Parts: sequence; structure tokens; C-alpha cells
Amino acid sequence: MELIPYKDFPLKTFDKIRYADTDRQGHVNNAVFSTYFETGRAEMVYDEETPLLTKENTSFVIASFKVDYLLEIKWPGVVNIGTAVTRIGNSSIGLYQQLFQEHKCVAKAETVIVQVDDATAKSKSLSEELKAKLEVWKVDNLK
Repeated sequence: MELIPYKDFPLKTFDKIRYADTDRQGHVNNAVFSTYFETGRAEMVYDEETPLLTKENTSFVIASFKVDYLLEIKWPGVVNIGTAVTRIGNSSIGLYQQLFQEHKCVAKAETVIVQVDDATAKSKSLSEELKAKLEVWKVDNLK
């Protein structure tokens, strides 16, 4: 997918870069990028105003996660995380995210999360109410 400016993401957050995130070369280890993307997803799922999880004993699991590393991230500092919904399926949600450091995109990710029933561990259809919440964060025209 194409890069978009941080300001254009409907969901924005940040994470502090920890010294422990770095490797011997002095930049953030590639595995830690996943943690930063997780921060963006978690803030979407647990958003105070429009939480995606209800008392229906459901949760979300990752079905697909693809990362493109564009630049290294250096300590100290913060990483800004932009998250957008790209697709709303029957039980799945497509997400597009980018990480930024000092106004430069350092990585992008495409993720599919699936709502599952906690009791059966099987996919569960998204409610119409949940789909309406997701529409607010949807960004069209991403290629």
C-alpha cells in the first residue's frame, strides 16, 4: 500500500522507544516493530469512546501480519503510530498502519484481525453496531 501522511490516519498514538528495544548496532530490533504496531491495534480495540470488545465473550486474533521495513528506528525518542481500517468483512477487519520517527515513515504493515468467540475459538460475525464503529476509522482509496 502507498504511504500516507501521519496526519491523515484516523487513529494516532505513540510509543516511547526503550533502550532495551535496541540491538548491538544501536537501532531498534526488527522484532520490536511488531510491538509498536500492536500498540496501535490495542488502542483501537480498547478505545475508551468506542471500544470494539463488548461483554459478548469475544476477542480478536491476528490472521495475517505483513511488515515492510523502510528505515531504521534509533533510540532515544518516540515512534508515532498511525492506524486505519481498510476493510470490514463478516468476522474480519483489515488494517493498515505506519510507524513514523521524526516525521519519516520507517515501516508499514497490513494486518487482518478476526473476531472469535472465546468459548469455541471459532470466528464470530461482527455485529452491525461494531461495523458502524469501524466505519468511522475506515480509509478508502489506499492502494
